[in-house]
Amino acid sequence: PALFMENARKSSIVSRANSIGSTSASSVPNTDDEDSDYHQEPYKELYKDRRRRAHTQAEKKRRDAIKKGYDDLQAIVPTCEQQDFSICSQKLSKAIVLQKTIDYIQFLHKEKKKQEEEVSTLRKDVMALKIMKVNYEQIVKAHQDNPNEGKDHVSDEVKFNVFQGIMDSLFQSFNASVSVTSFQELSACVFSWIEEHCKPQTLRDIVLGVLHQLKSQLY
Repeated sequence: PALFMENARKSSIVSRANSIGSTSASSVPNTDDEDSDYHQEPYKELYKDRRRRAHTQAEKKRRDAIKKGYDDLQAIVPTCEQQDFSICSQKLSKAIVLQKTIDYIQFLHKEKKKQEEEVSTLRKDVMALKIMKVNYEQIVKAHQDNPNEGKDHVSDEVKFNVFQGIMDSLFQSFNASVSVTSFQELSACVFSWIEEHCKPQTLRDIVLGVLHQLKSQLY
């Protein structure tokens, strides 16, 4: 009986020890999971920092590009350099730079249109001069073929002045009525001009007016 009691006591002690050990083991946290979370936190923060820096750099590049664009406009547009005295000590705002750029572009469009109109007028002048040249050459040739050496002979200078006066009068109506921008427009306008301004009665009035102006040279 004494041996049985001793064995029972030892068995009870071992059971309590195992119970305490298992309880202690269950209460200990999972250190492996904690180590994993601990190591992942710095990587998350590092990723966020990289994204933040990349966004900041991209935004800086965008602002620099916009600033360079406005600086280039100020350098190109003359009116941006000619500031008013009241604001000469202040930097032009972006709104003012844009407005001055718009005004300058509109000015260039008007100048271009004006130059195109001047070119069109010069083309008409050239066309009229060519017509005058051909007509004058025909008159000179006819005079050479039938020379008149009498007392009432009219000098070439007077003839040219008469011819020039007639052609100048015709050119005024030609320049106002005929477009030489293209061959199609010239063809469409020149015939109507001839029918309206080169009628016999109209030419007669022009010649009489020129002769009246030059009568001091004729007599």
